[in-house]
Amino acid sequence: MTVGFAPAPGVQPGHKPDPGSAPPSVDAILAEAQQLRWQIGGDFHQALMEAIYTDAAAIADRAVTRPGEKPRFDLDRTIDRLVTSRIWGFPLMLAMLTAVFWITITGANIPSQMLADLLIGKGVPLLHSIAAALHLPWWLSGLLIDGMYLATAWVISVMLPPMAIFFPLFTLLEDFGYLPRVAFNLDNFYRKAGAHGKQSLSMMMGFGCNAAGVVATRIIDSPRERLIAIITNNFALCNGRWPTQILIASLFIGGLASARWAGLISALAVVGVAVLGVLLSFLVSYGLSRSVLKGEVSTFSLELPPYRPPRVLQTIYTSVIDRTLKVLWRAVVFAMPAGAVIWLISNVQIGGVSLAEYLVNFLDPVGLLLGLNGVILVAYIVAIPANELVIPTILMLTVLTSGVSGLGAGAGVMFETDSSADLMTLFTAGGWTLLTAVNLMLFSLIHNPCSTTIFTIFKETGSRKWTTVAALTPLVMGFIVTFFVAQIWRLVAGLL
Repeated sequence: MTVGFAPAPGVQPGHKPDPGSAPPSVDAILAEAQQLRWQIGGDFHQALMEAIYTDAAAIADRAVTRPGEKPRFDLDRTIDRLVTSRIWGFPLMLAMLTAVFWITITGANIPSQMLADLLIGKGVPLLHSIAAALHLPWWLSGLLIDGMYLATAWVISVMLPPMAIFFPLFTLLEDFGYLPRVAFNLDNFYRKAGAHGKQSLSMMMGFGCNAAGVVATRIIDSPRERLIAIITNNFALCNGRWPTQILIASLFIGGLASARWAGLISALAVVGVAVLGVLLSFLVSYGLSRSVLKGEVSTFSLELPPYRPPRVLQTIYTSVIDRTLKVLWRAVVFAMPAGAVIWLISNVQIGGVSLAEYLVNFLDPVGLLLGLNGVILVAYIVAIPANELVIPTILMLTVLTSGVSGLGAGAGVMFETDSSADLMTLFTAGGWTLLTAVNLMLFSLIHNPCSTTIFTIFKETGSRKWTTVAALTPLVMGFIVTFFVAQIWRLVAGLL
């Protein structure tokens, strides 16, 4: 029931005394209180107690099971018993992530092909005919069309479909209330690693963008534990690295299975890499908390919000506008100048050899030692501004150095097809093997943060020292991991 107070005689509801008037005397206040007491009725106290006990009984009925009563069904508790279970929590989490990636990989193939056909297959000849009609010099049309436009078109055709599927699915899980349960499951592991349990929440943000994940570490009060979270956030696969993982897994890992199972195998490979990133964050957190960042582990209360029915239309709109298009625009902004740089180093020649070929040949011995190649290393140098540039740079440089004809229109020009067979033809001609693909996926996971994340780390820490540590630690780890994987792989292959 609702209990209310009646206004005093002559006093309107919401009335406020004039600030310039004298305050009422104590006797006037007591007199008005006495008058209001009789206006509210003699049963006010009883009615108030009844309302309180009625609400308390309703709450108790939901939470308490009395002896002899059948336990009441509570949907939230039933779901939590599964998703936060020590037995079923992690298998369900892996199954859910696998389903998300499988839907993303399978669903993105057709729209990616359509966009590539439209933007590259039809767009490039059309733009070249316009440039010829305008009598543009070859170097200008090459820079604008074969460099800037093709890099941008490839980024759009490769990134837009997966992001348009992945982000809404991921946002639906977040809107439903599942991601805090993931953080709850991971809390004990972070505590044992000497880190703060809230680091799991910042890691979840890092799966969208590492820069956002670094900012999200503000929820951690301890400076020591916040610094650990900042340094290790790079091991969460950001949106700029998902296209690399999905494409390479689809071509090389999924290609090992039949067409029926290729999508599932590819999804499992991507999930495996994402889980490896979480394990590396535990390992590095443990190492930091036991060495240069020693200290006591903080405690905190993690509130699990109630489950909510996902607002599908609003979630799709929000994820498309705030995540997909925002990330795509950032990729396009970086892709255009990067495409220009790639075209220039591919067409500026010294002694009949382009600058790109000099760089690739110079880094090839190091790349082969790491189970990679010079093209991949040059691509990661070019892609320091944004991870989204890795794949288009690799493809453009592979066309240049592989000598495959029919896939491009000239030096440094991206090829005009998007089928898996043509991609595999290109990579095979470039000397790629399964080892190259596996180590590229590992290096993509571990390598240094992008420039935006590095700048964000500096802004959040205010320290050049820790910014350098956060940037170089994963890079050194990437070199070490790929080196040992390559040596063990070749050793086993030699024994077999």
